[in-house]
Amino acid sequence: MTHSHSAGARWWALALVLLLPAVVFPETADKEPAPGKVWVYIGTYTQKKSKGIYRCEFDPATGKLSSPVLAAETVNPSFLAIAPNQRFLYAVNEIGNYEGKKAGAITAFALDPKTGDLKQLNQQSSEGAVPCHVVVDRAGKHVLAANYTGGSALVLPIEADGKLGKTTAFVQHTGKGATKRQDAPHAHSINLDAANKFAFVADLGLDKVLVYRYDPAKGTLTANDPPAGIVPPGSGPRHFAFHPAGKYAYAINEMGNTVTAFSYDPERGVLKELQTVTTLPADFKGNSYTAEVVVHPSGKFLYGSNRGHNSIAVFAIDESTGKLTPAGHQGEGIKTPRNFNIDPTGTYLLVASQDGDSISVFRIDPRTGALKATGNVTEVPAPVCVKFLPVK
Repeated sequence: MTHSHSAGARWWALALVLLLPAVVFPETADKEPAPGKVWVYIGTYTQKKSKGIYRCEFDPATGKLSSPVLAAETVNPSFLAIAPNQRFLYAVNEIGNYEGKKAGAITAFALDPKTGDLKQLNQQSSEGAVPCHVVVDRAGKHVLAANYTGGSALVLPIEADGKLGKTTAFVQHTGKGATKRQDAPHAHSINLDAANKFAFVADLGLDKVLVYRYDPAKGTLTANDPPAGIVPPGSGPRHFAFHPAGKYAYAINEMGNTVTAFSYDPERGVLKELQTVTTLPADFKGNSYTAEVVVHPSGKFLYGSNRGHNSIAVFAIDESTGKLTPAGHQGEGIKTPRNFNIDPTGTYLLVASQDGDSISVFRIDPRTGALKATGNVTEVPAPVCVKFLPVK
C-alpha cells in the first residue's frame, strides 16, 4: 500500500510540475495577432474635383486613415464591389448614356495584391440608365447590379481573367408607387443572401424589396413566390442588409426616413415585415433622406445614414425578435452621409460625407453601439462608397 501510495504521489507531483508553467506564467500563452493594416477603396462622384476611385490605408490598431491616392481614373464610380478572391474590383459608372443608349456601365479592374493599385480590364453596359449599386456573388462568378433610373437589375459573368462577359440575366421592373417621385420603378440596390440562392432588389419607386431566385451556375434571376417584401406606402426602400444570424433583414427607406425590419425564411426567400421605425429624432423639422444601412457583425446594432439631419442613426437589435430600438445619433463632422462601413475588426465605423468631401472615423462602443468621433478625418472629394480589403 505504501509503495502504491508513494508512486501515486510522485505521478501527481510530476503532473503538477508539467502544469505549473501554464499556471504561473500565463503571459507565455499564445496571443491573438494584432490586426493588420487594411486598404480602404472609396467610390466617388467625379463631377467636381474627383477623378475616380481612391485608396487609403487604415490602421485598425489606431483608427488612423491615411491620405487618399487615386487608384483608378473612371467616371462616377459611385459604388464598388470586391471579388471574394480579392484579385478584382468592380464599379458602377453612374451615368445615363453609354455608347449612345440610355444606360450606364460596369467596369472591371484587376487589383494588385502588393500595391493595391487598380488596372482597368474592361467595361460592359449596365443595359439601364444610372446604375447605382453592385455586388459580386459569393462564388466570385458573377456581378449583379441595379439601375436606378432604368428601374432594372442585371447579372454579368466574371471570366477567368476578371473581365466581365455579356449579360446573362436582365429584369425590368414595372409599376409605380404612392407618391409623385414614385411614378416609375427605381431599383436602388441589389444584395444576395448568405446561401447565394436569392437576390434582393430594393426598389424605391415600387415600395418593394423584390426577391429573385438566383442560379449561381447560370447567372439567372427568376421571380420568387411571393415576389417581394413590402414596406409602407411612400417609404421608398433604398438599401438592404441582413442580420448575421440570417433570420432577419432590414431595408432603409429613403423617402420615409425609416428602417423596416423583416423576418426572413432562408429556405423560401420570404420577407415579412416586423416593424418600421424612424431614423430621425422626434424634434427634427427639416428635410432629410436616408442612404445606407449596415448591421454590426456582432448582430447587436444597426446603423443608418440621414442626409439632411446629417447623422448616423444608431439602433439596438433584439436578437430574439430582430426588432429595433432607437439608441441615438452621431453627427459630428458629418455632411450628407452616403455609404458608410464597419472595419473588419468591428471596432470602427467610417462615414463618407459626400458634401463634406471627407471620410470620418468613429469608434464603436461594443456595449451600446454608440459612435465616438476619433478626430481622424481624411479629405476625399465627393465620397460615396467605402469598401475594406485586409492587406495580406
